[in-house]
Amino acid sequence: MLPDEFLAPYAAHSAGGVGRRFEETAHASRSQFQRDRDRIIHSSAFRRLEYKTQVFLNHEGDLFRTRLTHSLEVAQIGRSLARNLRLNEDLVEAISLAHDLGHTPFGHVGQDVLNECMQEHGGFEHNLQSLRVVDELEEHYGAYNGLNLMFETREGILKHCSLNNARLLGPVAQRFIDRTQPSLEAQLTNLADEIAYNSHDIDDGLRSGLISIEQLEQVDFFARLWRDVQQTFPGLSGRRAIYETLRRLITALADDLIVTSSALLADAAPKSLDEVRASPPLIRFSDPMRKDATELKRFLRENLYRHYKVNRMRVKASRIVRELYHAFMAEPVLLPPDYQEKSGDVGKQARKIADYIAGMTDRYAIREHRRLFSLEEL
Repeated sequence: MLPDEFLAPYAAHSAGGVGRRFEETAHASRSQFQRDRDRIIHSSAFRRLEYKTQVFLNHEGDLFRTRLTHSLEVAQIGRSLARNLRLNEDLVEAISLAHDLGHTPFGHVGQDVLNECMQEHGGFEHNLQSLRVVDELEEHYGAYNGLNLMFETREGILKHCSLNNARLLGPVAQRFIDRTQPSLEAQLTNLADEIAYNSHDIDDGLRSGLISIEQLEQVDFFARLWRDVQQTFPGLSGRRAIYETLRRLITALADDLIVTSSALLADAAPKSLDEVRASPPLIRFSDPMRKDATELKRFLRENLYRHYKVNRMRVKASRIVRELYHAFMAEPVLLPPDYQEKSGDVGKQARKIADYIAGMTDRYAIREHRRLFSLEEL
């Protein structure tokens, strides 16, 4: 970790942060963002990420990524990028580890179905839910709800937000109204997330057999890296060849981001975080690399995320989430007491149901569905 005096002037300095929602005495041996990271790691929502889907259901294989391993990979890539750009590694790590805390079971399909169910009650979006987890739902402290994280960490978690929601959320979402930028650390974490999932979804897709090297060779970016491996290690095949290629993929994306962002920062020469907020995005890939990354994402969308076997999982998961939601709305007494809205307010009850379902792991959601709908569970 670079102490504040070694950070660039445009980095988010721990001592100069906006602060916490509830004032606390500074810690003698840990920076503010280190404390945020530690609180996130010790949260219940973080532990549940171990059993939440990235692409493949948790029980489909021990070696596939989960939301937890994904978050750790984002944090590793993000810290490396931050150090090269003299940004705050601890803030990047905190945002990385927290960015998926609000994700539903079964990946994006769970979010989509819950959003559909919640349309009359404000909708559902996992970035907002991640913020809700750290602001309200975690129960660790006697003085307040949530984890009481620093403003900059909360801002980085809130990657997307509609104008209507921004008006409800207050200062942490003001940038969506003013059309300004978040910290460079938040911008960087967003792209570290992309680097991580592009590389590990290829790995998991190949491991599962749903995509092949022959298919990936139709993607120019991957083909160039694959050829380099074959030239460097003639005859290399199997997992070693795949790993060598993915190492080059991550390196190519990371190096391009560092070079491109360094040039943008040198040209813009922001002298403070306030100047960063008033600038256009300053952490980005070059145009050619953005084209390569987009082609790779398109390939994964068409060949992996829409594979018929993944679609089968998606349909089953959709049914589980939708049926759980409607069963709980029809009969709130089926919910644990903490999730039963005593006021009778339908909107508040719907939000508590969304909190309950979003907090489930894949296997817990499957078990809960079985308890409610299977006669064998009587």
